[in-house]
Amino acid sequence: MSEISLTSIVPILFVRDVPASARFFNEKLGFDVDFLHGTPPFYGSVSRGAACLHLRCVSKPNFADLAAREVSLVLATIEVSDVHGLFEELKGRGAEFVQEPTSQNWGGTDFHVRDPDGNAISFVAYE
Repeated sequence: MSEISLTSIVPILFVRDVPASARFFNEKLGFDVDFLHGTPPFYGSVSRGAACLHLRCVSKPNFADLAAREVSLVLATIEVSDVHGLFEELKGRGAEFVQEPTSQNWGGTDFHVRDPDGNAISFVAYE
């Protein structure tokens, strides 16, 4: 019997305005807008390289209040090849950082970005 391998995971972020959120990911984080679904759009996808995030419209993002109180509440982590280079790129794009690049005792260096709906995204490189 062959072993089944899992190949990817796609986090779904809850946002108030899918087109506005897709625009944020495109302009501030350099993601491509893969699709916007519905009229008006209530679901969408953004990606950069192999990293993909889906966006789902909700009247109030469920985790925004909790994320504001819990600094380390990250809703998606994206592994990158050059965490410092990406940080500098996103800084030049005007992204809002929750945490600047930090060497962690668990072996990675990461930084966190917050989207307009309060979702925290972590970008990490492992040493």
